[in-house]
Amino acid sequence: MPHPSLRHPLLRNARFRRFFLGRLLSLVGDAVIPSALALAVLRATGSASALALVLGCAMVPRLVLLPLGGVIADRFDPRIVALTTDLVRCAGQLFVGIELLSGRPELWQIAVAEAIGGAASAFAMPTLASLIVGTVGEKDRQAANSALAVVRSGTLAGGPALAGLLVLTAGPGWAFVLDAASFAVSAALLATLRLSRTTAPADERRSLRSDLVEGWHEVRSRGWYWTSLVAHATWNGGAAVFATLGPAVAVKELGGDGAWILIAQAGAVGLLLGSILSGRARPRRPVLTGNLALTTYVLPLGLLALHAPAPAVAAAFGVALAGLGFFNPLWETAVQAAVPAAVLARVTSYDWLLSLAAMPLGYVLAPLAADAWGEATPLWIAAAAVGLACVATAGVPGVRHFTLNTPADTSDDTPADTPTGKVGSRDRPRRPSAPRRTPAGRPRP
Repeated sequence: MPHPSLRHPLLRNARFRRFFLGRLLSLVGDAVIPSALALAVLRATGSASALALVLGCAMVPRLVLLPLGGVIADRFDPRIVALTTDLVRCAGQLFVGIELLSGRPELWQIAVAEAIGGAASAFAMPTLASLIVGTVGEKDRQAANSALAVVRSGTLAGGPALAGLLVLTAGPGWAFVLDAASFAVSAALLATLRLSRTTAPADERRSLRSDLVEGWHEVRSRGWYWTSLVAHATWNGGAAVFATLGPAVAVKELGGDGAWILIAQAGAVGLLLGSILSGRARPRRPVLTGNLALTTYVLPLGLLALHAPAPAVAAAFGVALAGLGFFNPLWETAVQAAVPAAVLARVTSYDWLLSLAAMPLGYVLAPLAADAWGEATPLWIAAAAVGLACVATAGVPGVRHFTLNTPADTSDDTPADTPTGKVGSRDRPRRPSAPRRTPAGRPRP
């Protein structure tokens, strides 16, 4: 029997290695953009409102087009969809980089480029789950999801430092050129991939409206799924409250800028450690375990409301984001096992839509509530909402009963067509006596 370390899909699955390398480079490029964009816009305009406009131009098209992106990714080859969006984003970021390097950037040009990039990401995000299903067998998916989560966490932790280095030494324009190059390489690697079929046959496709309705029906028909999404959206809203009020409380009450840097860095380290741990964990009830792990976000919200010392808030924030890092691969693997491949992108797009839509709501309401009742009140409300929503999912039978039964064996390089032993659309656990293979299979963020 091979050594356990040799069983990781990164070591024995050539298709996943190419996909993983493309994601790694793309994530590194993306990680430098938030800080570089903020500095570039502020340098060019000196206005925080201008930065908010640019960020809004990227976010609004993404939210509006996400359901359509899910339909497109289910109708067509997700590899081609992802490759096309990589090329579009490559062109957009290269344009912004050239504008910044020219020394005469126009705000409206940057805003338009970011809007195009946001629209492209709405079509790219739903393809991720289908690409994983198309490159990795079911028994390897949790390890694959964890590896991707570790890379995502690591780039989030190191991105601001890399952005600062680029901005201070070469200027923010080169950060955008780097991101454009990462998208170009990712597209080239996607061009070499060959996936198992995950889209519906052409004769089964229906109107756009029918596809959207079918995707929503797939979400609603799984009690464990939609109730978990409510909890996840609440968690994201709470995270937005913390991100909005946290810096102000840290600077005014906990010791200044250094206090917030400590808290943010602890969160980045926690997210990375949780992602690593998730690759080794095999909980019998992955959805229940993951949702309960998210309740740890109550700790930093409550401690910040109490104006606890910065080290205590930092430690709590590290634990909370470790819970998030632990949760993500479990959730993605569970959804990949339970949702048919032909509707996977649509289901995932609704997941992304609810998660992303909840955050702007938190950004808007948190300062309004803080102005009206003080900073502690919205923090306590967010803590109560997150705790109740995540714990409440334990009362859903589908959440409690969801288990994963992995096939005894699948080929190293050939993904299983359909997962087995998963919770059905009516949350009724199935325990087949032997693995079966049927033409379906698909996941989720």
